[in-house]
Amino acid sequence: MEASPETRVQVAFSEIAEIAATHGINDLGIAPPSIMQRARTALIERKAQGLHSTMQFTYRNPERSTDPLRTVPHARSVIVAARSYQLPDFEAAEQHPPMREDTAEPTPLLGRVARYAQIDHYALLTAGLQEIASRLKAAGYRAVVLCDDNAIVDREIAYLGGLGWFGKNANLLVPGAGSYFVLGCIITDAEYPVSTPVADGCGGCVRCLDSCPTGAIPAPGVIDANRCLAWLVQQGGTFPEEFRVALGDRMYGCDDCQESCPPTVRFSRRRPAEVPENTPVMAQVDLREFFTSSDADLLSRYGRWYVADRDPRWWRRNALIIIGNTATAADHWVPDLLREYASGDDPILAEHAQWAMSRLSDRGVQV
Repeated sequence: MEASPETRVQVAFSEIAEIAATHGINDLGIAPPSIMQRARTALIERKAQGLHSTMQFTYRNPERSTDPLRTVPHARSVIVAARSYQLPDFEAAEQHPPMREDTAEPTPLLGRVARYAQIDHYALLTAGLQEIASRLKAAGYRAVVLCDDNAIVDREIAYLGGLGWFGKNANLLVPGAGSYFVLGCIITDAEYPVSTPVADGCGGCVRCLDSCPTGAIPAPGVIDANRCLAWLVQQGGTFPEEFRVALGDRMYGCDDCQESCPPTVRFSRRRPAEVPENTPVMAQVDLREFFTSSDADLLSRYGRWYVADRDPRWWRRNALIIIGNTATAADHWVPDLLREYASGDDPILAEHAQWAMSRLSDRGVQV
């Protein structure tokens, strides 16, 4: 039973900030709960243009994902939050290992994982937002946490709450810190003063557009999901052949447009993520396990990664492409694996195994 307005106790924003800080959340703001018309128009137009590919998420129902009142009727504020996912011990060499050489000594055949997915940063952000929501509820208010949820366009609500500006790569850039942040919010009927949006900080820079390996940023702030590697590795079906070489060794996600962004490169280390002790970091994964493990084991290990229909066959598809791009003669298990899948009864995996065999042959690796 909700408390009446007369019995509610105002929770100071400073108290909210203190709770957030204990969870490593140092960037907070307040957005209005009104319809996000700009985002709604963009979603509808880009969906009509086919730029969403098969992506659903906030595209599925723009009327809902751009209206906080659909989640909390009579909401008065949206508390927005950003939590860094720049790991404190990150080294560029670990993120971009050199291409493997054709040596006699076998080394693990690895697939690269984008920064935001190396640990469950969303879970850490959600835990902090849930504690804030619990405090608001105890004071008699409604409070609903949305984190990586299709009910809200998180970047737009974060922008309206003054957390940062939109980069030309469509990521939100936090002033003095860059874009290595996960975003979330709390929609509540508690009322707080709305924050002022941040002015554009990109100027004439277009490095993110130029650095995209597949040309997936056709215009500033516009992403073509049909070409975006971060989406293609999650999508089901055949991986577009014209982008397979560009995939390189990426198993999940792509950071290129952020790694070329001057503010992100310059300032990201100022705001390292707070990570619980002994948290395993998954910067790379051993590709072989995707073929030696059961679907259940893979989902247990990697289930927090989105994949179409929660079907590990798409991870195997990605791994086959990476094998074609990076395997060497030292990977003695690869030829047998590729032949097995090339003649298997899964037509999509067979196609990608055949492509990998051809790719290796083109690279001078016997299969």
